[in-house]
Amino acid sequence: MIQGNRVLAVIPARGGSKSIPRKNITPLAGKPLLSWTVEVAKQVGEIDRIIVSTDDDEIGRVAGESGAEVYSRPSRLAADDALVIDTLRYLIEALRNEGESADIVMLLEPTSPLRSADDIRQCLALLQDSAIDSVATFKEAELNPCRAWRIENGQPDVFIPGVNPWLPRQKLPRAYQLNGAVYAFRADRLTADVPGILFGNSAAVIMPAERSVDIDDELDLEIVEAIIKKNENRRQ
Repeated sequence: MIQGNRVLAVIPARGGSKSIPRKNITPLAGKPLLSWTVEVAKQVGEIDRIIVSTDDDEIGRVAGESGAEVYSRPSRLAADDALVIDTLRYLIEALRNEGESADIVMLLEPTSPLRSADDIRQCLALLQDSAIDSVATFKEAELNPCRAWRIENGQPDVFIPGVNPWLPRQKLPRAYQLNGAVYAFRADRLTADVPGILFGNSAAVIMPAERSVDIDDELDLEIVEAIIKKNENRRQ
């Protein structure tokens, strides 16, 4: 709880994964990927409940052993084309029916294991301004949109009309992208017409690239393993 606001952390972890089979429980530096997110959430005392939403019994077992509550979701919300916002709406409604009165809901994707407790706390701090509806974490964009191209009928053209893609990096406008590490919002403002998790009067927390790796494939997994080992060596 923070300033009287009850906080709920939701970790969505479905069983299906095409890039890395059983990705959410694949080993990372000696423990299941999912456990990294549960453990960092447990470091944030302001979080009142940590819930893993899953369609998979084995993931549920790992989540429980890591210290999270487990709520099942129907298979339709675990399909490849399912939207995480629909899973959140389903879970929030189920919890409301049980009497849960959380004011703030956080979404912590298990594929972002390098986020820190401070990253989470920064998002919570921004939501203490009652004018803010939602918050998300960002990193500097891997490709500045001024350098993006479109190719139609084999002919390249700049993606943004009128920009000069040949400008040096220092002269390009700063650009950012969502890194998927933390989303947070006021639960009562997630109305039926809201299309995504970052909505309304929103705010941003900027994270460094080294904590922003989102695990999508085996190469990402190897990169995160290397970062973890590097950090461990620094602490020795």
